[in-house]
Order: sequence, then C-alpha cells, then structure tokens
Amino acid sequence: MSQEKLSEFVEATAGEFGIPGVSVGVLVGGREIRASHGVTSLDNPLPVDERTLFHIASTTKTFTATALMRLVEEGRVELDAPVRRYVPELELADERAAAEITVLNLLNHTAGLDWNLVDADEGDGSLAAFVAKLAELDMIAPPGARASYSQAGYNLAGRIIEKVTGLTYEKAVAALVLEPLGLSNTFFDLDEVMVRRFAVGYNRGEDGTMRPAQPWKSWRAGERGNNPGGGIVSSVSDLLSWARFHLGSGDGVLSAEALRRMRDRTVELRASSLGDGFGICWFLREVDGVHTIGHGGSGNGQFAELLIVPERDFAVVSLANAGPDGYLFNQAVARWALEHYLGVVEQEPEPVPHDEARAREVVGRYEIDAMNLDIAADGHRLTLAVGIKPEIREASDADMPPDYPAAAMGFLPGDGDEYILTGGGLKGQRGFFTRDESGAVVGVDLAGRLFGRVPDAS
Repeated sequence: MSQEKLSEFVEATAGEFGIPGVSVGVLVGGREIRASHGVTSLDNPLPVDERTLFHIASTTKTFTATALMRLVEEGRVELDAPVRRYVPELELADERAAAEITVLNLLNHTAGLDWNLVDADEGDGSLAAFVAKLAELDMIAPPGARASYSQAGYNLAGRIIEKVTGLTYEKAVAALVLEPLGLSNTFFDLDEVMVRRFAVGYNRGEDGTMRPAQPWKSWRAGERGNNPGGGIVSSVSDLLSWARFHLGSGDGVLSAEALRRMRDRTVELRASSLGDGFGICWFLREVDGVHTIGHGGSGNGQFAELLIVPERDFAVVSLANAGPDGYLFNQAVARWALEHYLGVVEQEPEPVPHDEARAREVVGRYEIDAMNLDIAADGHRLTLAVGIKPEIREASDADMPPDYPAAAMGFLPGDGDEYILTGGGLKGQRGFFTRDESGAVVGVDLAGRLFGRVPDAS
C-alpha cells in the first residue's frame, strides 16, 4: 500500500469530518508510512507533519503502565502487592478497599474507584495532593469485582512511581522509558511544547464554528495531578517508535516476556467497543479473528488512537485536533488501515427493532463525578446524551468541551442489556446496563466506565 493511497484517504476523511489538522502513521512489516494533512492552527497556520505535537490524553496510560512494569522487573514493585505498601498514606472512602487494592487492580481498572476527582486542582496540583483527596472519591465496586475505567486509579499508580523512585512522576517516566527509547519528541511540560510545532485543539460549537480549546491540554485544572492518566504530549513519529518498542524484544527497557505479559488478558470487558478485556493497561480486542491491543485518548479538542496487531507486526497511530469528530476520524483511519493493509474488516453489530417496554426500563439519568448521561425514549427510538455537569461548567474558568447531544441508540441481540450507539459523535460505541439483585437497572457502562443511575430520575 503506497504513501499516496494513505495520504488520499487521510485528506478526504479529514475533509469529511472537518478536522483542521491530522497526522497518521502506519507501521507494517517494519516499514513506516506517514501522512499528515491540514494546519496546526486556523489563525496561525503551519502545516501539520509527523513531528507536530498533539496532546494524546489517556494514551499516556500506556507509558505509566510500562514504567511501572520496569520497576516490577527490577524487583522494586510487585503487581500483587497492596498499594499501601508503596503509598502507606492512602485513604479511601472504604477502608477495607484501601487496604486491599493492589498495583494490578490499578493497572487493569479493577480497583473499584470511580472515574476521577472533580476538584483535584485544590492544593498544589501535585500527585501527593491528589492522593490526599482520594477519600472523597466514590467506590463503585469492591476491589477485583469488575473493570471500570478510572483516571484516578492511574494517577494513584503514578504516585507509586514517585514513592518508589524518589523522583517526580514526570522525571521518573523520562528516566525509565522516554530517554532509554530515544523518544525525544514526547513531553509533559508545556514549556517544552511551546518552542516546538504543536496542534491547537478545537471544539465545534452548536452553530458549527470552530473555537480554540483552552486550556490547551485539558479542561481539568491541577494538571500535574492528572499527568499519569493523561498528561503526555507526543507526535506520530514518536508514537510509531513507541508501537515498534511494544512489538519488539524490549530494547533493554523491558524483557520480551514482560511486554507479552502486558498483552495477556487480566480481566474481561463486556459489550465494549474499546475491547473484550484489559491486559496490563492495554485494551484487548479481537477484530475479524485477529487479536489487537490499543488505547485511545480524548483531550480538550484533541483525540489520539494507537492500535497494534502484534501477530502481524502492525500498528496505526492517528491524531486529530478537533472535537467531537476527531474521535470519529481516528476510528475511520484505524478501520481503513486494518482493511487495506491487513485485509481485516471490522463489522459493527446491528441493533434489534425498537421495543418501547424495554426502552422505558432504562430511561433516566446516570452519572459519574464529572458527567451526566441521559437516556430518553420518544416512542420510536432510544437516545443517549452525555455531558459535563452544569454545576462544574459554571464553577470553572476553563473553556470546556461541548456536550454530546442526544444520539440514537439501540439494543443488541441477546439478553437485552447490551446496546450500541447508532449516531452522533460517539457512533459505534457499545455498552451494557447493570442490574441489582432484584433485576432493576442501576447503572450503564459507556466507554469502559460505569455510570450509576440517579434515583428517581426516570
């Protein structure tokens, strides 16, 4: 497959979704093919290239997990050890959970921690200050009971790295991973970003116009406290090198055995478009009979996707600087690359016809700490809307990303508790409803995380 074909697809798809700047890379058979399109900024345009910096948000978690795995190989951390061995000051809403949560529970999202703290910016913004507030975070399940994607869990994992190394998280990751692998275009510090070519993030308003996303990295303040879960800035060139490392023999940073261990399933995921299970950090997903690992990220007007197929020595990276359609662009790139380079075709499941009785059973409001999710029925279809809580918007000086308006969803064949979104900016996302012992719907999973049902909201 030629450079020209990839460039044609990237340009056409960026135009289709109205993305100002995109950068894509494919690693196939040891060869790297790259294609970029558009500009870094609408007001001060420079061409996007393979070294243009984007905020990769939650894809950062793959770096945090890899750094921790190096400490495991060095005998300085044990995956099955309680977190309190390394962070003895840890306090949670549930004392038993605080004593039982293990390092592995953090890395595969089974700690039972809700998504994140809303007001983590209070204090000095450090990881120590973040961890000191974790007692305010809800527990959604006992440790090990189920997977639910948690930013807070990865921020706590970053604190383990600090405590064990005696360095700040950022300096430790640089020493453990970035510097040994020669990833010289990957940073946490905005001072490093500002002297290089970087992509401005954009959010599309209700009238369709693009506005620059501010702050640049994230709408969440206390940014250092969120760095382990989503603070890295990188480029397609470095992320292809990162993928090459995870496909290789360890480059003296990790053993090949440790890299394979990160790809082994540690817990199952149900009805998620993100994957069928978690390894150590990686989402594991089977596509058309082929096993893949991957991780995405969504920042303030910036989206990242990294997908690797170990058995085919293949990877694709896609970066886009506009929300909400940057997510859809990245998904389109990943599907196209799988099909055109590997002959692997991803088929989305088809929903069953609308059933009003089943629909009424799930109608209501669901929430995590920072977001509301609203499901409604109008007699002909179900819709799902998700957005930042109004009180959080009102209390913040940051320019936050727009909400995802109501989009069509449908139940999938089976027990009636699994669904797929068939429209909107999250089109293709799958999830499921959780019931209590009486059979009542008490939660809904979206993007790998549990939203609890708000009583009397239906």
